[in-house]
This record gives sequence, C-alpha cells and structure tokens, in this order.
Amino acid sequence: MDQEDRIALFLDYENLALGARDHLGSGTFDFRPIADALAERGRVVVRRAYADWSYFDEDRRMLTRSHVELIEIPQRMGVSRKNAADIKMAVDAIELAFERDYISTFVICSGDSDFTPLVHKLRELNKQVIGVGVEKSTSALLPPACDEFLYYDRLEGVDLTPTRERRPARPAGTTRPEQQRAERVEPEPHPVPEEPARDVESLVVLVVQTVAGLQGSSGGEVTASQLKRTLLRKDPTFSQSDYGFRTFGELLRHLARNRAIELTEGPAKGDPEVSLPEHGDQEVAFSLLRSVMQDLAGRDGEVALSGLKNQMRRARPDFSEKKLGYRSFLQFCKAAATAGVVDLQWSPDADDYLLRVRPS
Repeated sequence: MDQEDRIALFLDYENLALGARDHLGSGTFDFRPIADALAERGRVVVRRAYADWSYFDEDRRMLTRSHVELIEIPQRMGVSRKNAADIKMAVDAIELAFERDYISTFVICSGDSDFTPLVHKLRELNKQVIGVGVEKSTSALLPPACDEFLYYDRLEGVDLTPTRERRPARPAGTTRPEQQRAERVEPEPHPVPEEPARDVESLVVLVVQTVAGLQGSSGGEVTASQLKRTLLRKDPTFSQSDYGFRTFGELLRHLARNRAIELTEGPAKGDPEVSLPEHGDQEVAFSLLRSVMQDLAGRDGEVALSGLKNQMRRARPDFSEKKLGYRSFLQFCKAAATAGVVDLQWSPDADDYLLRVRPS
C-alpha cells in the first residue's frame, strides 16, 4: 500500500454536471466512471464536491452512496455563487496540500480555466494534478496545465445514449383512435455519431519522435512507463483508447509488429524497453533517397534540398521522415550524409542545401 498514490478528489459539481447535461446525450451525470478511472491510478482518500445542493437534489443521493463529502455553498445569485464555490474549493485544496504530505495527487473535476492558477500552484508544491472535464465545456487553457487530463465523455461507462422526448399527457377521450395509433409509434432516436478513432499514422509519428527525443536527451534506455509519462507531459489528454487500444502495452505491441519500434525485456516485469529499429525502414528510406536523387540529378550530379521531399513522396506516398524519428527532412538528409549515402553542403549561390549521391 505504501507504493500507492494517495489521491484527493475535488469536484466543481455545477460545472461538471451541467456540462454533462448540456453536451451529452444521456442528460444525466454519473460519478461512477470517474471513481473507476481514479481507482486505477491510486487510493482516493478525500472526495469532496462543491455546489448549492438545492439545485441537485437527486445527485446528492448518488454522491452520498459513493462516499463523497458534500460541501454546501449558500444560495446566491449567478456569478457570485459560482465564484464562492470556486474560491472555497481552491482554498481547501491548497490547505490540504500543506496539511497532508502523504497526498501525492490532486484531481480537479472542472473545465473552468479559473482553476488553472490552482493547478500551477499544486504542481509547484510537487503534487501531481489530474483534471477531469466534459470535452465541449472545458477551456483550452486547463488541460495543458495538468499532468493528465481525462475527458469525462471518453471514460469507460459513460452513457452517451440520447434520451427520447417525453410527450405531454393528454386527457382521456380527446383524440380519435387513428390518432392514438399514430402516437404509439415513437420516432427513432437520432443516433449519436461515433467519434472516429484518431489517426494511427499520427500516433506512430508521436511515439517515434518521443522515443528519439528521449534517447537523444538521456543517452540511455527508454522504458514503456517512461514513454507513457512523457507522452502525457506532451499531451495530458493522451489516451491509447482514442486509437482503439485497451492498454498502453497493447499499443506498443501493435507498433512493434509494424516495425515502428522495437521492444525488449526491461529492468522490471511488464515494463519493456522501447527503441527505434536500427535498420529496416531507415535503410529503405535511404535507398529511396538515393534512387530519387539519381533520377533528378543533372549534369553536375547535384540536387537541391527544396522540393526533394515532394519527389520522394511521389515515388512513395507513405514516406515520412517523422515516422523514422526525424523532426525535419533536413535532419533526415543529415543522417543519410552521416551514413555515407549522400554528400550534403550549403550553397550560398543557390541559397539552399545541395545533395550529391555518394558512389556505392
């Protein structure tokens, strides 16, 4: 148990519940998917929700069953009530950060950008911060401030089924039989369009560039857990489920089967080392570069860097230097020069880099 993260959960309930009801088809908010997601990340020792509970009578029972402490914000008008809840929640979070050293993670359930300074302060106090919000009602400023951000609508168990419109009751005997038969046929609900899976090609680029960057900065091995933490630092909303994978390990095994990365046994069980293939696709790309340059080279045998990438993509549409871990096409060409495939030098007259194929 000593290895577990201790989590403190703070819910800006009005923001979260109203966001779910306004933007999700079900019209109701369920706390259970949040509780399940946090159970996978550690032990939740504090659960507090802030609202004027006279507006959320049914929700009180649901939260009480989940052992959430309800913090009452006295009824006020409009923005004043909203500000009172935000201030109370921020003060309680900072107070807990100082009084409970064993709490390592704070979860801020809100999409309101007003909580961004609170997130910054908690991270300054060496606390991990996870945000939770409804995607369409979450400010663009909040997710990048967090260590990890979970969109409520993407959590396992959230019901996105639209509710049917209720028909107003009619007094008996006010409609003809044929009208009654017609009214019994309820229109089919409009299907909620399923969010398309994110582009796996962009995932390959993201993972390969991240592995290359970690190898370049640390000079050592890159483990799967280290890679996952870095991906979350780059994009706190990153989740392998958005690409159709149940676990991060499943994602890595898919990329390894497609030769984007290589996996070897790591220092700990279940945490393999991740590296980029030394040969394979890179050698194929260098051969493609040589072939395209030989077709383009003029009498002097030189080819300008500008436009060369487009020519390579015409020969092979799926070519991407980023899939090989290079941040730019120039970096890829410099690697080819280092490997002895081409000569590369800057030409002031051409105001461009010029490449020449080296003899085999």
